Amino acid sequence: MKPLPYALTRAPQGAALADRQSRLRGARDRAAPVSYGAAAKPESAVPHPDLPLQLLGGLSPAQFMRRYWQRRPLLIRQAIPGLRPPVPAAELRRMARRDDVQSRLIWREGGQWCMEPGPFARLPAAGSAGWTLLVQSVEQYHDAASDLMQRFRFVPDARLDDLMISIAGDAGGVGPHFDSYDVFLLQAQGRRRWRIGRQRDLSLEPGLPLKILRDFVPEEEYLLEPGDMLYLPPQVAHDGVAEGGGCMTISVGFRAPDRAALARGMLEAAAEQVAARAGLGAGPYGDPPLPGPDLSARYRDPGQPAACHPAELPQRLLDETLAAAARVSLDEALAARFLGCWLTEPHREAVFDEPATPPPDLAAGWPAAGALRLDRRTRMLYRGRELFINGERAPVPASPLLRRLADERRLDCAAPACRRASPAERGCLVQWLDNGWLHYTM
Repeated sequence: MKPLPYALTRAPQGAALADRQSRLRGARDRAAPVSYGAAAKPESAVPHPDLPLQLLGGLSPAQFMRRYWQRRPLLIRQAIPGLRPPVPAAELRRMARRDDVQSRLIWREGGQWCMEPGPFARLPAAGSAGWTLLVQSVEQYHDAASDLMQRFRFVPDARLDDLMISIAGDAGGVGPHFDSYDVFLLQAQGRRRWRIGRQRDLSLEPGLPLKILRDFVPEEEYLLEPGDMLYLPPQVAHDGVAEGGGCMTISVGFRAPDRAALARGMLEAAAEQVAARAGLGAGPYGDPPLPGPDLSARYRDPGQPAACHPAELPQRLLDETLAAAARVSLDEALAARFLGCWLTEPHREAVFDEPATPPPDLAAGWPAAGALRLDRRTRMLYRGRELFINGERAPVPASPLLRRLADERRLDCAAPACRRASPAERGCLVQWLDNGWLHYTM
């Protein structure tokens, strides 16, 4: 087997696992420069849809969603003036050593594109050229990255996926390609030149470890510097190449499930509902069961004639099967249950930290100050009276108080509405504090 370049080798799995255990157990836009270093903790208040945002180049979220979202690209100069990287390049290189972090290294060798997945024991020297390191889902590991991603919540949380960061040497890139989802490309450090095109021919080069367009036809070209951002709708061809070393680009991506995934999920949820109503036990989609038909009656076939072809399926059994399935409702309530549980499932590597100090006993008394904040890894959605958190349907309704927690990802303990929380709501909040899904901060 040909050795990897740069003396690149995989990190020992045992060391990466120990590193994982030691690490994991344990506002509005302003005109002033914004930093997302370790000390920065911007509020995650949802921006008003009709007020202009510097992040969107002075457009309001409503204007952006109406004019550009899934329609056409948008270049935004100085979307975040004075932006500092949310995670230093050295820390990203350390993350690429861990087996609980998804990372990839991409380079060209002999004119051919090459890719290797992490974890890595060694990586190319920072000053060398022609390489790119991609680190996925950085918001799961660093609060500063999570805080930055929260600024894009003018798009529903159900669509917001992850924040990926790439670092690259001079001339580093991943080749001309297209994505099946929307993406914001925010330049955090160094410079990257982007070429984009709206071509219809999206055929790929065969036999490559990457999805490289066979015939890339760029129509526009932009050089992005720190703070600049480029929005691209799905299937816009693009190619970004670092100009000089020390290049860091942040990609905020969005979930775009295909119809097959949605249909499979609905059918799985329907099957769990049928099992739950039959008393057979079920997963999160069936707990508790929604109103539905009684399917406990057994198949009967009085008048079945003697079989001339015993191996042939009886028509009456086929009809009864179709009639039973037709009684199962694939309705909005089932869709909400499926999507609420599915879209709030935590990241596959998420490990919630146990509270460092005993949290306040909200059942006994409400604190006069401080705030309750959702953990960066917690996912929370609601629909109607149903509330979903980390892959589960909450045992309490989606009250105005809990909707506020889901929307703003925090509750000010001094707010009068908090003191009016019901005993059931307080019990849930206490459980979420114990689980590490929620934190109390002063």
